[in-house]
Amino acid sequence: GDMYRAYRDMRQANWRNSDTYFHARGNYDAANRGPGGRWAAEVISNAREGYQSGLSGQGEEDTRADQEANHWGRNGGDPNRYSPRGLPKRYRCVSRLPSS
Repeated sequence: GDMYRAYRDMRQANWRNSDTYFHARGNYDAANRGPGGRWAAEVISNAREGYQSGLSGQGEEDTRADQEANHWGRNGGDPNRYSPRGLPKRYRCVSRLPSS
């Protein structure tokens, strides 16, 4: 689903400093599918970060930044907040937030 699509796009884009953006986008997209999507995003994100911080040697700071982005997207925050400069538009989130 959404989490895999964000991961695949991150790998395909191969764009520097885009990790937190794709975390936020995957969580945002999944959460927009309803409570089940939000729950799945939280479970997947926590499992992934647990693995990365415990086994892969990812730094605590990276894990904290990823979890912040996960939480932001999962709670309806616009993922583009984390988008790195120059990321091709095809990877950008089309926010479904109401305009103010």
